Amino acid sequence: MPPLRRFGPAPSGLSLRLMTAAITDCLYLIFVNLPYFVRFVYRFYTGMATTADFKMGMCIEMNNDLLLILDFQRFQSGRGASNVRSRLKSLNTSKIFEHTFTGGEKVEVARIEKRPHQFLYKDEIGYVFMNTNSYEQVTLEEAMVDGADLMKEGEMIHVLFHADKELALNVELPQFVELEVTYTEPGLQGDTAKNALKMATLETGAEIKIPLFVNQGEKIRVDTKNRSYHERVK
Repeated sequence: MPPLRRFGPAPSGLSLRLMTAAITDCLYLIFVNLPYFVRFVYRFYTGMATTADFKMGMCIEMNNDLLLILDFQRFQSGRGASNVRSRLKSLNTSKIFEHTFTGGEKVEVARIEKRPHQFLYKDEIGYVFMNTNSYEQVTLEEAMVDGADLMKEGEMIHVLFHADKELALNVELPQFVELEVTYTEPGLQGDTAKNALKMATLETGAEIKIPLFVNQGEKIRVDTKNRSYHERVK
């Protein structure tokens, strides 16, 4: 038998050590991330997940309803498995409620997409939005638009769609919007009461509480998550 031919020089001791270290690192990364990869494949092919996969903004299907996870917290109940206390919003009724899941409970995940839209106008049917990419228009009922009275025409928002059914579900406003104060009582001169607030009407008709030093005609930034005053716009 002819001798085996060697292609290229034999690796040095340093090269062997580097190769061994690289292979070890690759194997470590594979084994560490394997559970996450398996969980991803399982979710992709079955549409199922467990409470370990929960994250805010995730949408699940339960009791013939689509539920948006607004908040969740894991807690231990005695010596049993950890449970998950969650705050959910029904995308069918817009109601917000609390629900406790048992640890490891399986849930069905709905594939939701956020698509950029612009608020055009309101008519007798509802609120009309235009997709800024495709220019297609969609009309949603008022119950599907959280904080509708904080929107003004031209406002950029996101519409949540059920990707598999191509069904519009809900509207998500930006965290902050800028609106003009169209009416408020003037603050009393010399009134320095800490954290004192007064009512104000904004250009969209929304009413919120603002600090005493803010005057009519000024523009303010409003937090849409809790409908609260954030700051004056200079």
